[in-house]
Amino acid sequence: MNPRAFSTLGCPGAGPDEVVRLARTNGCSGVELRCAEGEMVHPELTSTEAGLLAAALGRAGLAAPVLASYVQVAADGPDVVERLARHISLAAGLGAGQVRVFGGGADRPAGRHERAVRHLAQAAPIAEAAGVGIALETHDVFLTGAEVARVLKDVGSPAVGAVWDAVNPWRAGESPERTADVLGPWIRHVQLKDVASPTDLRPVLPGRGVLPLGEVLAQLDTLGYEGWISLEWERAWYPDAAPLDEALPAFHRVLDGD
Repeated sequence: MNPRAFSTLGCPGAGPDEVVRLARTNGCSGVELRCAEGEMVHPELTSTEAGLLAAALGRAGLAAPVLASYVQVAADGPDVVERLARHISLAAGLGAGQVRVFGGGADRPAGRHERAVRHLAQAAPIAEAAGVGIALETHDVFLTGAEVARVLKDVGSPAVGAVWDAVNPWRAGESPERTADVLGPWIRHVQLKDVASPTDLRPVLPGRGVLPLGEVLAQLDTLGYEGWISLEWERAWYPDAAPLDEALPAFHRVLDGD
């Protein structure tokens, strides 16, 4: 059975006590930590604060598989690698295994693949030294598994892998079978959600929307994927969505095949 987590995107503004409660009462052994201003984890968190939070999660028996950063590796700017290095250091202090990054660079499409490859390749030795991976999500300008795989192949570092956000390749027309086929060697983390339609991304309880979650899970099983599966419940963006106390039981039912 894959270890299960949820993203703190689903409980915006929550502190450690509430996050621990959500995990303990809803059968999760890990927490994907969203790194953003106003959240429990933010880019300016000190090493002392990170250590205290890591200790609190550890006492509760919880892992932090991913630090979900908002670094855009295809952005055209001088500080991309520096920002990524800061997040790698923060992830190490939190005991997180991966730093999630986005592609970005939508405003400068020319050369964005090359920028992403260059920035990730420059950051890879930093990540290796820290014992932390970097995981590029199927998101924004690199929406499909094929696009992410092309970047990762050109980076060529074991320290750099992928987050398979299941909804994005599918809504771009890439089947779960195709995503698994092209992205399989690099998958380090999986995010599940469900939506009303490919063009209506409002969250609905897992199993009640249109995303072929069963097919995604079947493909992960075929790959022999044993890593984390996380519920990315986007309540920060959709405050009318049900609370995590309702979404997580539905998430477990999907994973259990109920």
